[in-house]
Amino acid sequence: MSGTRGRGQRVPPARSPAASARAQGRGKKSLFRRPRSAVLRRLKTRFIVNPFSGHASRALARVRAHAAASGAEVHLTARPRHATELALMALADDCELVVAVGGDGTLNEVATALVGTDAVFGLVPCGSGDGLGRHLGIHGTISHALEILRSGHSRRIDTGLADGHPFFTAAGVGFEAEVSARFNRLSSRGFLRYLTTSAALWRTFEPEDYQIEQDGRVTTVRAFTVAIANADQYGNNARIAPGGRIDDGLLNLTAVPPVSFVNGLPLLLRLFNGTIGGAHGVCRLTGPRFAVTRSNAGLIHTDGEVHAAGPRVEFVIRPLSLRVMAPDGRHKSS
Repeated sequence: MSGTRGRGQRVPPARSPAASARAQGRGKKSLFRRPRSAVLRRLKTRFIVNPFSGHASRALARVRAHAAASGAEVHLTARPRHATELALMALADDCELVVAVGGDGTLNEVATALVGTDAVFGLVPCGSGDGLGRHLGIHGTISHALEILRSGHSRRIDTGLADGHPFFTAAGVGFEAEVSARFNRLSSRGFLRYLTTSAALWRTFEPEDYQIEQDGRVTTVRAFTVAIANADQYGNNARIAPGGRIDDGLLNLTAVPPVSFVNGLPLLLRLFNGTIGGAHGVCRLTGPRFAVTRSNAGLIHTDGEVHAAGPRVEFVIRPLSLRVMAPDGRHKSS
Protein backbone atom coordinates (compact mmCIF):
# COMPACT_ATOMS: atom_id res chain seq x y z
CA MET A 1 0.00 0.00 0.00
CA SER A 2 1.36 3.45 -0.88
CA GLY A 3 3.02 5.23 2.03
CA THR A 4 3.69 2.06 4.13
CA ARG A 5 6.60 -0.35 4.43
CA GLY A 6 5.96 -3.71 6.09
CA ARG A 7 3.50 -3.90 8.88
CA GLY A 8 2.83 -0.77 10.84
CA GLN A 9 5.82 1.12 9.42
CA ARG A 10 4.92 4.44 7.89
CA VAL A 11 7.06 5.74 5.02
CA PRO A 12 7.17 9.55 4.88
CA PRO A 13 5.90 10.97 1.58
CA ALA A 14 8.55 12.09 -0.89
CA ARG A 15 9.49 15.75 -0.75
CA SER A 16 10.36 18.07 -3.58
CA PRO A 17 13.91 19.51 -3.51
CA ALA A 18 12.56 22.91 -2.48
CA ALA A 19 10.49 21.38 0.34
CA SER A 20 13.49 19.39 1.56
CA ALA A 21 15.63 22.54 1.58
CA ARG A 22 12.95 24.34 3.57
CA ALA A 23 12.84 21.51 6.10
CA GLN A 24 16.62 21.56 6.46
CA GLY A 25 16.58 25.33 6.89
CA ARG A 26 13.95 25.04 9.64
CA GLY A 27 16.12 22.57 11.48
CA LYS A 28 19.20 24.74 11.38
CA LYS A 29 18.03 27.94 13.02
CA SER A 30 15.02 27.50 15.27
CA LEU A 31 15.74 30.99 16.61
CA PHE A 32 14.15 32.47 13.49
CA ARG A 33 11.13 30.20 13.27
CA ARG A 34 8.83 31.92 15.75
CA PRO A 35 7.81 35.59 15.90
CA ARG A 36 9.29 36.49 19.28
CA SER A 37 10.05 40.20 19.37
CA ALA A 38 12.15 39.88 22.53
CA VAL A 39 14.42 37.41 20.77
CA LEU A 40 14.56 39.40 17.56
CA ARG A 41 15.62 42.56 19.39
CA ARG A 42 18.68 40.71 20.68
CA LEU A 43 19.91 39.88 17.20
CA LYS A 44 23.09 41.77 16.43
CA THR A 45 21.86 44.15 13.76
CA ARG A 46 23.44 46.49 11.22
CA PHE A 47 21.53 49.04 9.12
CA ILE A 48 23.00 50.00 5.74
CA VAL A 49 21.45 53.19 4.38
CA ASN A 50 21.79 54.68 0.92
CA PRO A 51 20.97 58.34 1.69
CA PHE A 52 20.66 59.16 -2.02
CA SER A 53 18.02 56.52 -2.74
CA GLY A 54 14.36 57.56 -2.94
CA HIS A 55 13.18 58.91 0.40
CA ALA A 56 15.88 57.17 2.47
CA SER A 57 17.27 60.51 3.64
CA ARG A 58 13.86 61.38 5.10
CA ALA A 59 13.67 57.99 6.81
CA LEU A 60 17.15 58.24 8.30
CA ALA A 61 16.08 59.86 11.59
CA ARG A 62 13.49 57.13 12.22
CA VAL A 63 16.02 54.44 11.38
CA ARG A 64 18.63 55.95 13.70
CA ALA A 65 16.12 56.10 16.54
CA HIS A 66 15.11 52.48 16.01
CA ALA A 67 18.75 51.41 15.83
CA ALA A 68 19.64 53.27 19.02
CA ALA A 69 16.76 51.62 20.88
CA SER A 70 17.87 48.15 19.79
CA GLY A 71 21.63 48.64 20.11
CA ALA A 72 22.26 48.47 16.35
CA GLU A 73 24.71 50.39 14.21
CA VAL A 74 23.84 52.53 11.16
CA HIS A 75 26.28 52.85 8.26
CA LEU A 76 25.77 55.08 5.20
CA THR A 77 26.86 54.26 1.67
CA ALA A 78 29.08 56.70 -0.20
CA ARG A 79 29.54 55.18 -3.66
CA PRO A 80 28.27 52.43 -5.99
CA ARG A 81 28.77 48.86 -4.63
CA HIS A 82 29.61 50.30 -1.21
CA ALA A 83 26.55 48.60 0.30
CA THR A 84 28.00 45.19 -0.56
CA GLU A 85 31.27 46.11 1.14
CA LEU A 86 29.39 47.30 4.24
CA ALA A 87 27.31 44.12 4.32
CA LEU A 88 30.46 41.98 4.15
CA MET A 89 31.88 44.01 7.03
CA ALA A 90 28.67 43.36 8.98
CA LEU A 91 29.11 39.62 8.44
CA ALA A 92 32.73 39.85 9.59
CA ASP A 93 31.44 41.57 12.74
CA ASP A 94 29.06 38.61 13.34
CA CYS A 95 25.89 40.57 12.64
CA GLU A 96 22.84 38.30 12.47
CA LEU A 97 20.42 40.77 10.86
CA VAL A 98 21.62 43.13 8.10
CA VAL A 99 19.06 45.68 6.94
CA ALA A 100 19.06 47.55 3.62
CA VAL A 101 17.46 51.00 3.69
CA GLY A 102 17.03 52.26 0.14
CA GLY A 103 15.77 51.22 -3.28
CA ASP A 104 16.13 48.13 -5.43
CA GLY A 105 19.80 48.80 -6.11
CA THR A 106 20.63 49.01 -2.40
CA LEU A 107 18.59 45.86 -1.78
CA ASN A 108 20.57 44.05 -4.48
CA GLU A 109 23.95 45.14 -3.13
CA VAL A 110 23.24 44.18 0.48
CA ALA A 111 21.49 40.90 -0.28
CA THR A 112 24.31 39.87 -2.63
CA ALA A 113 26.66 39.65 0.35
CA LEU A 114 24.20 37.59 2.42
CA VAL A 115 23.31 34.84 -0.07
CA GLY A 116 24.29 31.44 1.28
CA THR A 117 24.98 32.69 4.83
CA ASP A 118 23.05 32.28 8.07
CA ALA A 119 22.53 36.05 8.36
CA VAL A 120 19.02 37.41 7.87
CA PHE A 121 18.32 40.13 5.32
CA GLY A 122 16.03 42.94 6.46
CA LEU A 123 14.47 45.56 4.22
CA VAL A 124 13.22 49.11 4.76
CA PRO A 125 12.05 50.03 1.24
CA CYS A 126 12.64 53.63 0.23
CA GLY A 127 12.75 53.41 -3.57
CA SER A 128 10.15 53.95 -6.26
CA GLY A 129 9.53 50.36 -7.38
CA ASP A 130 10.05 48.01 -4.43
CA GLY A 131 9.14 44.79 -6.22
CA LEU A 132 10.56 42.44 -3.58
CA GLY A 133 9.09 44.41 -0.70
CA ARG A 134 5.64 44.38 -2.29
CA HIS A 135 5.86 40.66 -3.00
CA LEU A 136 6.80 39.90 0.60
CA GLY A 137 4.30 42.33 2.14
CA ILE A 138 6.96 44.71 3.47
CA HIS A 139 5.97 47.70 1.31
CA GLY A 140 4.31 50.60 3.12
CA THR A 141 5.34 53.08 5.75
CA ILE A 142 8.72 53.21 7.48
CA SER A 143 6.94 52.26 10.70
CA HIS A 144 5.52 49.15 9.02
CA ALA A 145 8.95 48.02 7.82
CA LEU A 146 10.57 48.66 11.22
CA GLU A 147 7.80 46.76 12.99
CA ILE A 148 8.50 43.74 10.76
CA LEU A 149 12.13 43.87 11.89
CA ARG A 150 10.88 43.75 15.50
CA SER A 151 8.14 41.13 15.25
CA GLY A 152 8.46 39.34 11.90
CA HIS A 153 9.97 35.96 11.16
CA SER A 154 12.75 34.73 8.95
CA ARG A 155 11.92 32.72 5.84
CA ARG A 156 14.09 31.39 3.06
CA ILE A 157 13.61 32.66 -0.49
CA ASP A 158 15.12 31.85 -3.85
CA THR A 159 17.63 34.11 -5.56
CA GLY A 160 18.79 34.27 -9.16
CA LEU A 161 21.89 34.76 -11.28
CA ALA A 162 21.90 36.53 -14.65
CA ASP A 163 25.20 36.12 -16.48
CA GLY A 164 26.72 35.63 -13.02
CA HIS A 165 25.13 38.77 -11.53
CA PRO A 166 22.81 38.19 -8.54
CA PHE A 167 19.19 39.31 -8.69
CA PHE A 168 16.32 39.00 -6.25
CA THR A 169 13.27 40.50 -7.94
CA ALA A 170 13.70 40.41 -11.72
CA ALA A 171 16.27 40.49 -14.49
CA GLY A 172 15.92 40.86 -18.23
CA VAL A 173 17.08 41.83 -21.69
CA GLY A 174 15.67 44.03 -24.40
CA PHE A 175 13.60 47.12 -23.73
CA GLU A 176 13.65 46.83 -19.94
CA ALA A 177 17.46 46.75 -19.87
CA GLU A 178 17.76 49.73 -22.21
CA VAL A 179 15.22 51.81 -20.27
CA SER A 180 16.97 50.93 -16.99
CA ALA A 181 20.21 52.32 -18.41
CA ARG A 182 18.51 55.61 -19.30
CA PHE A 183 16.57 55.79 -16.04
CA ASN A 184 19.68 55.26 -13.93
CA ARG A 185 21.32 58.30 -15.53
CA LEU A 186 18.53 60.64 -14.39
CA SER A 187 19.25 63.05 -11.57
CA SER A 188 15.74 62.59 -10.15
CA ARG A 189 13.66 59.43 -10.41
CA GLY A 190 10.28 58.04 -9.51
CA PHE A 191 7.45 56.17 -11.19
CA LEU A 192 6.39 59.10 -13.39
CA ARG A 193 9.96 59.64 -14.62
CA TYR A 194 10.18 55.93 -15.42
CA LEU A 195 7.01 56.14 -17.51
CA THR A 196 8.17 59.21 -19.44
CA THR A 197 11.61 57.66 -20.02
CA SER A 198 9.96 54.46 -21.28
CA ALA A 199 7.66 56.39 -23.62
CA ALA A 200 10.57 58.31 -25.15
CA LEU A 201 12.59 55.13 -25.75
CA TRP A 202 9.60 53.20 -27.13
CA ARG A 203 9.35 55.53 -30.12
CA THR A 204 12.72 54.38 -31.49
CA PHE A 205 13.24 50.96 -29.92
CA GLU A 206 13.44 47.94 -32.23
CA PRO A 207 12.39 44.45 -31.04
CA GLU A 208 14.87 41.59 -31.41
CA ASP A 209 14.78 37.88 -32.21
CA TYR A 210 15.64 35.66 -29.26
CA GLN A 211 16.33 31.96 -28.89
CA ILE A 212 15.28 30.67 -25.47
CA GLU A 213 16.83 27.38 -24.35
CA GLN A 214 15.21 25.36 -21.58
CA ASP A 215 15.77 21.67 -20.79
CA GLY A 216 17.14 20.98 -24.25
CA ARG A 217 14.24 22.70 -26.02
CA VAL A 218 14.63 25.91 -28.03
CA THR A 219 11.85 28.48 -28.44
CA THR A 220 12.34 31.30 -30.94
CA VAL A 221 10.47 34.56 -30.32
CA ARG A 222 10.53 38.10 -31.62
CA ALA A 223 10.20 40.16 -28.50
CA PHE A 224 10.06 43.70 -27.23
CA THR A 225 11.47 42.62 -23.88
CA VAL A 226 12.30 39.37 -22.11
CA ALA A 227 11.89 39.31 -18.34
CA ILE A 228 13.11 36.59 -16.02
CA ALA A 229 11.42 37.05 -12.65
CA ASN A 230 12.04 35.63 -9.21
CA ALA A 231 9.23 37.63 -7.60
CA ASP A 232 5.86 38.18 -9.26
CA GLN A 233 6.53 41.77 -10.34
CA TYR A 234 9.03 44.43 -11.36
CA GLY A 235 7.72 46.86 -8.73
CA ASN A 236 4.85 49.35 -8.47
CA ASN A 237 2.56 46.28 -8.79
CA ALA A 238 3.60 45.79 -12.44
CA ARG A 239 3.12 42.01 -12.37
CA ILE A 240 5.28 40.61 -15.13
CA ALA A 241 5.02 37.09 -13.61
CA PRO A 242 1.55 36.89 -12.03
CA GLY A 243 1.24 33.92 -9.73
CA GLY A 244 4.99 33.57 -9.41
CA ARG A 245 6.38 32.39 -6.08
CA ILE A 246 9.65 33.33 -4.54
CA ASP A 247 10.31 30.03 -2.79
CA ASP A 248 9.46 27.36 -5.40
CA GLY A 249 12.90 26.87 -6.95
CA LEU A 250 11.72 28.25 -10.31
CA LEU A 251 12.21 31.33 -12.47
CA ASN A 252 9.38 32.79 -14.54
CA LEU A 253 10.26 33.97 -18.06
CA THR A 254 7.92 36.33 -19.89
CA ALA A 255 8.65 37.41 -23.47
CA VAL A 256 6.50 40.37 -24.55
CA PRO A 257 5.82 40.69 -28.30
CA PRO A 258 6.56 43.87 -30.29
CA VAL A 259 4.57 46.79 -28.87
CA SER A 260 2.60 49.06 -31.20
CA PHE A 261 -0.05 51.75 -30.90
CA VAL A 262 -2.65 49.00 -31.21
CA ASN A 263 -1.54 46.62 -28.47
CA GLY A 264 0.48 48.97 -26.26
CA LEU A 265 -2.26 50.17 -23.91
CA PRO A 266 -3.90 46.72 -23.53
CA LEU A 267 -0.51 45.20 -22.66
CA LEU A 268 0.14 47.95 -20.11
CA LEU A 269 -3.26 47.40 -18.49
CA ARG A 270 -2.67 43.65 -18.35
CA LEU A 271 0.73 44.24 -16.75
CA PHE A 272 -0.89 46.08 -13.86
CA ASN A 273 -4.00 43.92 -13.45
CA GLY A 274 -2.04 40.67 -13.38
CA THR A 275 -3.20 39.16 -16.67
CA ILE A 276 -0.16 39.71 -18.90
CA GLY A 277 0.01 35.98 -19.61
CA GLY A 278 -3.33 36.11 -21.40
CA ALA A 279 -2.25 38.73 -23.94
CA HIS A 280 -1.87 37.68 -27.56
CA GLY A 281 1.74 36.84 -28.46
CA VAL A 282 3.09 36.74 -24.90
CA CYS A 283 5.32 33.72 -24.24
CA ARG A 284 5.57 32.47 -20.64
CA LEU A 285 7.93 29.72 -19.46
CA THR A 286 8.84 28.40 -16.02
CA GLY A 287 11.98 26.56 -14.98
CA PRO A 288 15.15 26.63 -12.89
CA ARG A 289 17.42 27.68 -15.77
CA PHE A 290 17.18 29.54 -19.07
CA ALA A 291 19.67 30.60 -21.73
CA VAL A 292 18.62 33.54 -23.89
CA THR A 293 20.52 34.21 -27.11
CA ARG A 294 20.27 37.34 -29.27
CA SER A 295 22.11 38.46 -32.39
CA ASN A 296 24.62 40.75 -30.71
CA ALA A 297 26.09 41.64 -27.35
CA GLY A 298 24.04 44.13 -25.36
CA LEU A 299 22.73 45.13 -21.97
CA ILE A 300 21.05 43.12 -19.25
CA HIS A 301 19.60 44.36 -15.98
CA THR A 302 19.40 42.80 -12.53
CA ASP A 303 16.87 44.51 -10.24
CA GLY A 304 17.32 47.61 -12.41
CA GLU A 305 21.13 47.59 -12.27
CA VAL A 306 22.63 47.47 -15.78
CA HIS A 307 25.50 45.31 -17.03
CA ALA A 308 27.10 44.63 -20.41
CA ALA A 309 26.71 41.04 -21.59
CA GLY A 310 27.42 38.88 -24.62
CA PRO A 311 24.88 37.53 -27.11
CA ARG A 312 24.10 34.51 -24.90
CA VAL A 313 22.93 35.10 -21.33
CA GLU A 314 22.23 32.38 -18.77
CA PHE A 315 19.69 32.80 -15.97
CA VAL A 316 19.85 30.36 -13.06
CA ILE A 317 17.85 29.94 -9.84
CA ARG A 318 19.53 29.39 -6.47
CA PRO A 319 16.80 27.72 -4.38
CA LEU A 320 16.14 28.99 -0.86
CA SER A 321 19.52 30.67 -0.68
CA LEU A 322 18.63 33.82 1.28
CA ARG A 323 17.01 34.35 4.68
CA VAL A 324 14.67 37.34 4.72
CA MET A 325 12.78 38.97 7.60
CA ALA A 326 9.13 38.96 6.54
CA PRO A 327 5.71 39.64 8.06
CA ASP A 328 4.10 36.81 9.98
CA GLY A 329 1.97 34.55 7.80
CA ARG A 330 2.76 36.58 4.67
CA HIS A 331 4.03 34.48 1.75
CA LYS A 332 2.62 36.35 -1.22
CA SER A 333 1.96 39.89 -2.29
CA SER A 334 -1.60 41.12 -2.45
